[in-house]
Amino acid sequence: MVSMKKTAAKRIAALVLSATVFAGCIGCSGKSETASSGAGKSSGSASSSAETADKKYVIGFSQRSMDNPLLVAMVNENIEYAKKNYPNIEFITTDANGSTSKQVSDMEDLIAKKVDLIMISPQETGALTDVTKRAMDAGIKVVAIDRNVDTEVTSFVGADNKPMGAAAVKVLNEELNGKGSIIEIQGTAGASATLDRSAGFNNYIKENCPDMKVVATQYCNFNRNDGMKYMEDMLQRFKSGEITAVYAHNDEMALGAYEAIKAANRLSDGIKIASLDGTEVGIEAVKAGKLVCTDMYPYGAPEGIDFI
Repeated sequence: MVSMKKTAAKRIAALVLSATVFAGCIGCSGKSETASSGAGKSSGSASSSAETADKKYVIGFSQRSMDNPLLVAMVNENIEYAKKNYPNIEFITTDANGSTSKQVSDMEDLIAKKVDLIMISPQETGALTDVTKRAMDAGIKVVAIDRNVDTEVTSFVGADNKPMGAAAVKVLNEELNGKGSIIEIQGTAGASATLDRSAGFNNYIKENCPDMKVVATQYCNFNRNDGMKYMEDMLQRFKSGEITAVYAHNDEMALGAYEAIKAANRLSDGIKIASLDGTEVGIEAVKAGKLVCTDMYPYGAPEGIDFI
């Protein structure tokens, strides 16, 4: 955690969580669970090696949405890294626009195209499980990025979201001197990141902060406008002094909440906003005093492509 000395409660708290990576390898047989799984294999004949070097691989990237800077960077930086380092890889990218059914359809199209590997950042954990299993059953390697699914995949590139939630409440606990009424703005219902970011936050409160409580919560899909509209409703529901903090599952929703507080002329309430992801705009918001913290989340680029 990196912090700046506080003046009038200004702080930057950034927690960099190491990605938990289980890497597979295009062209490796069997299940691969560690980065070294295929490293010790025999190189085979010279002709076989040459054929592998000349072969063109097609990777499908099934992105849940491109409405968030982190998600855009996840796709673009993996593709750019591949162009510079793996010229024999071709990408097919899809954007589900936040629709679970669209992402299922996108995955089905990639399976039909018989791509060599699919990289997926699932909109919802459960809903994308079956189609991911179908891809694996078809012999297509699958790399899940940021969020996982409830079935075996070749690789998962992501971080543990529970400690991030706990880190956010630790900051709020200090800012509020151990007492507070918190609005929790959650991400997408059913997403592994949402479940874990909420669990880490609420479990820490339950075990360590008896005088802090979440008084209201709602799913806002990691979307700034949704976060702003929900916060507008909460500011109408709760009078001045009844909300002491906001915990948002990402920077976009946190900034939406800040905009709602500002528009309602409630900045004088001193509501503390804790956020996650550590995007550039989130860090700048901490520096400007709009947020009290943001935890930096690795978005799987270029790790997603570099570990296949």
